[in-house]
Amino acid sequence: MLSYQHGYHAGNGADVHKHAVLSWVLAYLTAKDKPLTYVETHAGRGLYDLAAPQAAKTGEAAAGIALAEPLFPADHPFRAVLDATRAAHGATAYPGSPLVAKHFARAGDRLHLAELHPQEHAALERLAGGWAEVVKEDGAALATRLLPPEPGRGLLLIDPSYEVKEDYAAMATLLRRLHKRWPVGVKILWYPILASAPHREMAESLAALPGALRFEVPLRPPKPGHRMEGSGLILLGAPYGFDEEQARLTEIMARLKAL
Repeated sequence: MLSYQHGYHAGNGADVHKHAVLSWVLAYLTAKDKPLTYVETHAGRGLYDLAAPQAAKTGEAAAGIALAEPLFPADHPFRAVLDATRAAHGATAYPGSPLVAKHFARAGDRLHLAELHPQEHAALERLAGGWAEVVKEDGAALATRLLPPEPGRGLLLIDPSYEVKEDYAAMATLLRRLHKRWPVGVKILWYPILASAPHREMAESLAALPGALRFEVPLRPPKPGHRMEGSGLILLGAPYGFDEEQARLTEIMARLKAL
């Protein structure tokens, strides 16, 4: 939806979950001296100020990254992204997933980012400054047009707002279609876990795909009555060793919820 602006939610527990996984996977992929392609369907503006009125209004970052960061070991790839973002953009800066991807990108890697919201797209375009292709285009159309990409290694991130209930079925269909087009790529789909469980049918059907991994964690609510109870990811083609990282992040997110 064109009304959605992630600045209200940047740095929340779901971001911690998603960006920690994304950082680990990209660190793994870029450890090999082979180029890759990164495609993101709902990129947002890429950089957020946690001292801005949007973040202060919801308090989600205060219940998320502000408490979670000390729980990560100093050598975790996500910590490296946070440090680099603050060094470049200030002490209250928080990286969206495009900046996570940029942190690990090397010469020869290709980044493709889609964002439809006019203001978010404009901000992302200014931020990218030539290091990524930024398009004001439906992300599903971008991914369908690009995949299979060149270079053929890489990662696809699908991260919609789910403001429209029909997004759950649409994202399941999209992920299946793109997996058939690009079976060798890593695919990550994020979804919120709400009390009414609109995600359940989508997550169960995708988790049944060969090689799929379903990774859900509970979240610490920023205030009583907060609707999002957890954060979920479906990974297709998760790299070797991710089971150990999943166990580590499960423990970190449990400790965050208990604070």
